[in-house]
Amino acid sequence: MKLSPFLTFCCLLVTICSSATVPPKKVSKLYISNYENILGTSFELKIAALSSAQAELAENAAMSEIDRMNKILSGYNSSSEFSRWLHGEKKAVKVSPELFEVLSLFDKWKAKSGGALDASAQVIVKLWADAGKKNTRPTDAELVAAVAEVKQPHWKLNAADQTALRLDDAPLMLNSFVKSYIINKACDAALAKSGITGIVMNIGGDIVVQGAHTEQIQVSDPKADAENDEPIAKLNISNKAVATSGNYRRGELINGQWHSHIVDPRTGLPADKVISVTVVADNATDAGALATAMNVLTPEESKALAATIPHAEFMLITSDGKRYESNRWKDFEIPLNKQNLKANIIPADNTWDANYELLIKLELSEINDFRVHSPYVAVWVVDKDKRPVRNIALWYRKPKYLDEISSWYDTYYSRFSEGDRSISSTTSATRPAGKYTLKWDGKNDKGEFVKLGAYTIMIEVAREHGTHQLMKQEIDFTKPVKPISLRGNVEVAAASLDYTKKN
Repeated sequence: MKLSPFLTFCCLLVTICSSATVPPKKVSKLYISNYENILGTSFELKIAALSSAQAELAENAAMSEIDRMNKILSGYNSSSEFSRWLHGEKKAVKVSPELFEVLSLFDKWKAKSGGALDASAQVIVKLWADAGKKNTRPTDAELVAAVAEVKQPHWKLNAADQTALRLDDAPLMLNSFVKSYIINKACDAALAKSGITGIVMNIGGDIVVQGAHTEQIQVSDPKADAENDEPIAKLNISNKAVATSGNYRRGELINGQWHSHIVDPRTGLPADKVISVTVVADNATDAGALATAMNVLTPEESKALAATIPHAEFMLITSDGKRYESNRWKDFEIPLNKQNLKANIIPADNTWDANYELLIKLELSEINDFRVHSPYVAVWVVDKDKRPVRNIALWYRKPKYLDEISSWYDTYYSRFSEGDRSISSTTSATRPAGKYTLKWDGKNDKGEFVKLGAYTIMIEVAREHGTHQLMKQEIDFTKPVKPISLRGNVEVAAASLDYTKKN
């Protein structure tokens, strides 16, 4: 039936009005927060949300859950539930569901790993820490006694009434995977808030990615451990957990020999055959437990253990440089960019010695009594005419506040705004809170070696609408360069520069 012109106009008007009333679809934005000294290490949180208000509510939920779990499981807080149970009477007591679950998980993983993962490994860790203070290796008798103590049962659980009975006085620590366990809980708390579409939580290199978000994750090279070193691998991760464990950041130096903080509970010796393990798994607890246990086991044992966890994949690096990967590790890996041909250019005469690099170490000040976001940090190099040479590091939360680091902003912002602002996450062995190492390899922003001469290292630290600190140090690289310590300030507890030969 043919409509009259009037009816046709009315239908068209209704269609236009109807479509005009449909609100535009909201798009999630990524909101980023950084903190120091969360569970004793650095913390990064990325929340994909429909608004900043919703992201803030989700962040508060995540932080509250971390605080709650820390009050239950911390071995460093004497008032935590775990510490009170550890030092309490030797009787069955009802414990929280979380503590009961974690103790149960340790029983499970001790059995699965053949004793490679054990909460009472703290007996051996303490023995080696004491030996480090004396600069003397533990005696064979001390090692035998420590292993014998580890092999004893230390608690007994009753699932029916959720009680835990402490059986002896052996020191215990839940560090092996409790950080990963807490990340799971905190992510769930954040995602439960309205308007949250995705989350990335990184606590000291253990990472969870959940929701409608894919994160590029860089895996630190255990033999090139500065923050700005090239990664050993890059991964695309969504709805997975990633954990890395290794011996390259913490340990004991005894008579000039480095000993890993990761020990083999079965022998009493530091685990030194494997230097780094990265695991991708569906569950953060599984990823953390596997990564720790696989530092102790042989590659063959590690492969068998990982195969018991559905969808778990791994990359393992041994002390002699061999790399082992599980069958489907490549499903997550992004090919590294090998097109930087200038990296292999031999320096001409009167240019930087390619065998040397400048180590820049920073320790951010710890602010006690209240939780604050990490400051914005920029590190760069200028020549004798104050012209920019190399942008080494830039850590920030919100681009609109980058002008708070005013000296860097005046020097580099135009280049930054024209370039790639994508931000990835990094998985690595856990670092101490606030302590970072950067490197300058003597190249400019184009990847070319600079001429020998005087250059100034610039370190700028600022907080949003808060304090501002600028540190400068000129170095003449045509002369012998001794290690330099820079005076600290309210934001930087310590900083040092060391021109040294590459490892």
